[in-house]
Amino acid sequence: MNFFRISIYMLCCLFLSCGEHMAQESNNNVDYRQEMREFVIEISEIAKEENPNFIVVPQNGVQLVSKESKFKKTPALDYLNAIDAVAQEDLFYGYPKLNKITPKADNLYLRKYLDLAKDEGKQVLVTDYCSGFKLMKNSYRLNEENNYTSFAAPRRELDRIPAYPVFNENNKNISHLSEAKNFLYLLNYAEYSSKYDLITELAFTNYDLIIMDLFFHNEAFTAEDIQKLKKKKNGAERLVISYLSIGEAEDYRFYWEENWNSKSPTWLVEENPEWEGNFKVEYWNADWKDLIYGSENAYLSKIIAAGFDGVYLDIIDGYQYFEDRE
Repeated sequence: MNFFRISIYMLCCLFLSCGEHMAQESNNNVDYRQEMREFVIEISEIAKEENPNFIVVPQNGVQLVSKESKFKKTPALDYLNAIDAVAQEDLFYGYPKLNKITPKADNLYLRKYLDLAKDEGKQVLVTDYCSGFKLMKNSYRLNEENNYTSFAAPRRELDRIPAYPVFNENNKNISHLSEAKNFLYLLNYAEYSSKYDLITELAFTNYDLIIMDLFFHNEAFTAEDIQKLKKKKNGAERLVISYLSIGEAEDYRFYWEENWNSKSPTWLVEENPEWEGNFKVEYWNADWKDLIYGSENAYLSKIIAAGFDGVYLDIIDGYQYFEDRE
């Protein structure tokens, strides 16, 4: 091996040994991935202090389940111990758009991390975006083959309860996330004229788990509302967990202050060009964390007070935005 090849080899080893540290540490020494892990851990600790059975599920950003050094991935155990499952969108269908098969290379890459989490005893929840009987059936088949619990969403807006029958429908009581054989992911309520109509339609389903938004047109669901949803149509019990974005701020949420439109706080970075009204945030900032879990009026407190069984954390992959800017 000549000197040139030795030098290249040593550089590669150096890069890989630094791995995650080099990729994520910026000029001001922020380790973006670790900061997101710690944010999720903090949310979990606070929620589980009030309710030890509270469910915490981060969506996307599955790379956080491991810390990489040299040529191997090792589980990020503090992070994994804080969560109950990992969730991933577009695993088999939906990337780059609805009904498109996700490229094999992307699928395999994501599954390495999902399976690492699964090997550590965590459930894997997958949302594929596809419509039509044939594609939805295939999505459910592929996920079941990999021992993932999945939902085939017919629209990216997540505004419809599919006409497709509930996959793996059952009449069992679901008291733990590991018992759920299926789930419904519904965030956009534009199709519903009233909260009553939405609750009535959701209660008339047999999904084991419902993932939904805390608010109906800026009105938070009450504990009484959520309790009604914890019964399946067939009378068995199910779980209901609330969506919560922690990597972006949304200008239609209760915490948004009107003066931010002219003079934004330092931790509010810029609007997401793909989602109007959503703004990238420095999620490690204490002021942002206070809005999420720092008081009785914080977002997490409202979710717990409404009687949800857990929280579904979104924009976990917010670290990628800051890494890409380096």
